[in-house]
Amino acid sequence: MKLLSGLLAAALLPVALAAQTPKPKPNVAPGSVVGTPIPAGYTSIERLWPGRAPGAIGDAFDDIPILYTYPAAGPGPHAAVIVLPGGGYNHLVIEKEGAVEARWLNAHGMSAYVLIYRLSPRYMYPAAMLDGQRAVRFVRAHAAQWNIRPDAIGVWGFSAGGHLAGYLATADPHGDPRYPAGKSYDEAASHDAIDALSSRPDFAILSYARLSLNPAIPGTFGMKAITGENAPQALVDAIDPIKHVTKDSSPSFIYSTENDLTVNPLNASAFFNALLSAKVPAELHIFELGPHGTGMGQNLPQKELAIFPALLAHWLQLHGWMDDSVIP
Repeated sequence: MKLLSGLLAAALLPVALAAQTPKPKPNVAPGSVVGTPIPAGYTSIERLWPGRAPGAIGDAFDDIPILYTYPAAGPGPHAAVIVLPGGGYNHLVIEKEGAVEARWLNAHGMSAYVLIYRLSPRYMYPAAMLDGQRAVRFVRAHAAQWNIRPDAIGVWGFSAGGHLAGYLATADPHGDPRYPAGKSYDEAASHDAIDALSSRPDFAILSYARLSLNPAIPGTFGMKAITGENAPQALVDAIDPIKHVTKDSSPSFIYSTENDLTVNPLNASAFFNALLSAKVPAELHIFELGPHGTGMGQNLPQKELAIFPALLAHWLQLHGWMDDSVIP
């Protein structure tokens, strides 16, 4: 009887161990502690720095900013868009706010690159900003090789990724010196030929983006995910896109919804007004219906949002970044 019990226990041991071992989440990048998914349909992966990124504290997936590439077909040269997924700076909504848009851009004759930027709490400011600037420079540096127009490289950000896009659209085109006291851009970034290029996007698409850190706007509490608690006002101001709008800011297409309870649509209207005052080309669409996180507005109960891709395509065509022959 004891022998039988022992054999039975041995037979059941692998089953018990399997039950105790958590299964890896499907489609998650190997080694990603935060669970960053792998986007569908990409062609290749590009590391932004040949070695460690500035300020990197390890060599795991979450320590390495990369681009998932979606090159456009056809002769070109093509305009390009770097897509910045949202996720509150602590995770990334890769498919709905990254790969979907990249494939849509491809279908409309534009190259796309989905950026995996470093996230909190492992990385705080300025890591994501350095990654965003490097991404713009990296694509620009490879313009000839990748059949891209170096003067037609934009960014498209959602929510927190929209904050990053707004930051890039208002940062100094030759490097951003707005870092905490004692840490200038020159000290934060590594230097190579790519760093000599402009990090200013030629245009920006801002979807339900955090564009103002003014506490008077309902639901606005700074950007604690990357600044930490009780950040000095100078640091909050440094990453507040609306405070840095100038005539040199990127032309912008801005999208929001009235019922967004996460990022109030006043972010969109305030940023639009700032661009208008600075005489920067801009277009604003605030829809009556729709919660936060509507992506491209497709297949939602709020059917009025379905027009969004056509509105964006027409704006891109208006400025010559999308071919006029492409049907929105």
